[in-house]
Amino acid sequence: MMKLLRAFLAMLLFAGILAGSVALLLLVLLIVRFPPLLIAILLACWVFCRLANTSAPRAADSTATSKQT
Repeated sequence: MMKLLRAFLAMLLFAGILAGSVALLLLVLLIVRFPPLLIAILLACWVFCRLANTSAPRAADSTATSKQT
């Protein structure tokens, strides 16, 4: 029974990795085919980095002030 479950989980893991690889390949093909999509992805990453950097120092400042007092 345990061997069957392990084989089933290995099959699901393989199918998940295969599906992820196919999705990544299709995304690369779309980016090559439609260059504005690359610009949109780069812009989204830039906005995300800006938002992450503006929220991160506030959390660090609040923990630093609480440790000092």
